[in-house]
Parts: sequence; C-alpha cells; structure tokens
Amino acid sequence: MDTLIHSLRDITIRRISVSEMDNNVYLLTAKESGAQLLIDAADNLPAIQGLLADAAEDTAATPKLALIATTHQHWDHVRALPALVEATGARTAAGKDDAPELPVPVDVLLDHGDVGNFDGFDVTAVHLRGHTPGSVALVYQDPAGPAHIFSGDSLFPGGVGNTQKDPGRFNQLITDVSERLFGVYPDDTVVHPGHGKPTTLGAERPHLAEWRARGW
Repeated sequence: MDTLIHSLRDITIRRISVSEMDNNVYLLTAKESGAQLLIDAADNLPAIQGLLADAAEDTAATPKLALIATTHQHWDHVRALPALVEATGARTAAGKDDAPELPVPVDVLLDHGDVGNFDGFDVTAVHLRGHTPGSVALVYQDPAGPAHIFSGDSLFPGGVGNTQKDPGRFNQLITDVSERLFGVYPDDTVVHPGHGKPTTLGAERPHLAEWRARGW
C-alpha cells in the first residue's frame, strides 16, 4: 500500500492505519533536510518502521526522526511509543495536561499556540479540551496551499470526539473546535483525524450548529 497521501512544496505527508481500532499514524518529512515529525505512535512498531523506511525516498538528505508527537493520552494512540523511542532515540511531545499519563517521559510540553520549528517546516499546537484534558491538534500551514490539521480524536468527519456524554466536556470541546479551528482556518483546510478518513473544514462547517444542538 502506498503510504504517501500528500507531496507538498516543502514536505511530504505519509499515513498508515494500524490496529483493530484503525488508528492513523502520520509522518511529515522535510524534502530538503530530511527532518521528520511523527504524530501518534499507535500500535505496531514494525508498521511504523516501514512508514519511516518509505519516507526515505521523499528526501535526498538522510531522514532524521526529530520528534514523536502524541495528540492525546489514550492508550490506543501510544501503544508503540515506548518501543519507537527506544528504537530511534527521538524526542517526545504532548499536551502538558496529558503528558503525565503517557508511558514515556515527555520532552516537550505543549501549550496552546506553541510552534515547533523543524528544519524546513513549522507545526503549531492547538489545545482542544474535552476529549481529554490535554488533547492537541497539530497544524501545518503549507506556504503553497491549504493548511493541514492533525486533529487526533477531537474532530472527525461528522462530529467532535467522544466526551462520554458529559455536557461540560462536550461544551468545552465543541467550543474549542469552533473557535480554535473553524474560527481560524479557512474551508480548504484538510483535517487528518486520529481514526478513519480525512475531511475538510468546509465540508464540516455547515454542521457545527447541528452538532452543538444534538450534544455529541
């Protein structure tokens, strides 16, 4: 299966789906420098190592996994994290309110608006409270095209993430998603969720009021 989903001006984006829960693992590779960001080291270390091997063809430089970012603390998104850290020596990042629950020490504690500078691209953290206290989306703003949001389990095609029927958590999440994603980024922005297929903000925007009214 071809793991390449976007070849942009400065980076490539590759994706695999792993585990019985259809977890998406994303890899961003800078074409010029080979610097890499992996998002959500879910189950299946060999598959993730295969993803890293695939990306070697995306750069003339030597690929280097600079950071493993975790969108949120849930077990299905971190099952391969300890083994991947051990295998690669890469640094780790997560939202500061979820970091204590991760199975490895977290090197970079992410706050809302923090920008990660890689050799050839930047990624911005967006704190989306509700699915978990420290959930973050990671946003790559392509200088030559639409933005790409890696939304974890906070935004999917058809709705926001699971808040266990807790009205307070749901209201927090729908508000954060509305203000911090839909209120900031345009309709052509691509959304890459933690499970399942991608969407765009434009495809989902007409349904925001409906989601809020239904309460999930």
